[in-house]
Amino acid sequence: MPKFDSGSPTDRLHRIEVVTDAELAHLDVERLLEEVLGRVRDLLDADTATVLLLDASGQQLVAASAAGIEEEVRQGSRVRIGEGFAGAIAETRQPLVLRRVDETTVVNPILWHRGIRALAGVPLIAGDRLLGVLHVGTLTERAFTDQDIELLRVAADRIALAAQNRITNADRVAASALQRTLLPGKLPEIPGLELAARYAPGEAGGIGGDWYDVFRLPTGWLCAAIGDVVGRGLPAAAVMSRLRTAMRSYALDSADPAEVLTKLDRHIRHFESEMMATVAYAMWEPSLGRMHISLAGHLNPVVAPESGVAQLLDLPIDPPVGAGAVPRQRRTTRVDVAPGTSVLFYTDGLVERRRRHLDDGLEVLRDTVRSGPAERLCSDVMLTLVGEDPTDDDIAMLAVRRRPVEEQLELALTLDALPESLAELRAALRRWLPTVGATEDDVADLLVVVGEAGANVIEHAYGPLGGKLELRLSASNEQIEGTIRDEGRWRSPRGMGRGRGTQLMRELTDELQIDHDDAGTTVRLRRTLGASDDHGAR
Repeated sequence: MPKFDSGSPTDRLHRIEVVTDAELAHLDVERLLEEVLGRVRDLLDADTATVLLLDASGQQLVAASAAGIEEEVRQGSRVRIGEGFAGAIAETRQPLVLRRVDETTVVNPILWHRGIRALAGVPLIAGDRLLGVLHVGTLTERAFTDQDIELLRVAADRIALAAQNRITNADRVAASALQRTLLPGKLPEIPGLELAARYAPGEAGGIGGDWYDVFRLPTGWLCAAIGDVVGRGLPAAAVMSRLRTAMRSYALDSADPAEVLTKLDRHIRHFESEMMATVAYAMWEPSLGRMHISLAGHLNPVVAPESGVAQLLDLPIDPPVGAGAVPRQRRTTRVDVAPGTSVLFYTDGLVERRRRHLDDGLEVLRDTVRSGPAERLCSDVMLTLVGEDPTDDDIAMLAVRRRPVEEQLELALTLDALPESLAELRAALRRWLPTVGATEDDVADLLVVVGEAGANVIEHAYGPLGGKLELRLSASNEQIEGTIRDEGRWRSPRGMGRGRGTQLMRELTDELQIDHDDAGTTVRLRRTLGASDDHGAR
């Protein structure tokens, strides 16, 4: 590929024509991305070029195509909007040049592990819609010029147009819409826990049968599932979707994972008789101190204590759902989960390869897993077990970390100001307060105080369009202090004889202050733990 002098207007025109050439209009999106990235990399004399597209949740960028650093796609690399280099470009929708690449400037460890020294990137925008980010990198120090950025913008326009066409293509919309429903767009926020996940499609392409799910029950229990439906394409994906829905329904009626998998087995044998799937299903008690788990033909999860060596859990493995004879009885195992412990669930695509035996892959996985931030754990595992090696099989992975004691001294929640959010608010308090030394009386009283404050936000702060409720509590020196805040405009109570809730809140706390201003309302509270008799006597 010839290179042109960026200083000449004629040569700059040639550079742009190379990127926008009419031949590209006939390529499908995947091939067009490969071709454009290759041309951009050559024209800018760069070592890497990557396109990240916005995922279904609109909160993360996912690597869709790469040249010179293909492992970004193989490992399912993703970046949150507003974080790191690509996240900053997406948030500001402005080009960005980076002359230092390390842990302080880039959140994707693949880039600094590869030795990238400089980066330049631009947003992918169609109309007024952000679709993703295009960036290039070099292994040597580099000062990218305005002409370089101009060429990146032209390439980004072509990529954005092609991506937009794909999104609006009727055939692909149906498949994409189904795929978007198969995996959670956003993992739930559970005080005391940290969650992260990865899904990386196999090199064969298309939709596979790997999936994961995390959801809460009205009882305060947390449920996590991961599975692999045998087969590929839309049939496997459709079965996966139906199994996930069925499992959620059965979970509402049972606190025993083995019973849920027994019902799921009956479901697949009756409604999906040509299919089978492996499933791992776990439930955490509201205290988060113990996990109940049952395996249906699925690989054992890895557990890593806060300090110590990770181990594969030694659990009984029952037959997959829908396979062989109906098992006489499925089994549930109870596992203690101490603060600081990480649990990693995964599908076999992570550890099994044509050139690597399953046992060898499991040994590498066990040696790689260390307790720590869940996102970093997922990145480290993908970096070590996938790296630059292509895999034909899909990979799904879910990391659940119980936060260490020192990280549980604060509770922070942001919820929609809706009546149904009060149940979630109370469940979070019931989980968190005992971990910081609250007695049963403390828990009961603070549930009333925070519940009344939350109800006031829902009733008085916002109109029909609603808004957000923010809770921030911290524990220190045997005291609970914190705030309940909204950003609405306070409305007077409806009806007569209102305001008793505020008086009750004052009686159940050592200090209560309510501040109204143009930015919203803030309730500040303080309560000494273990002093319920004093509060009751007021």
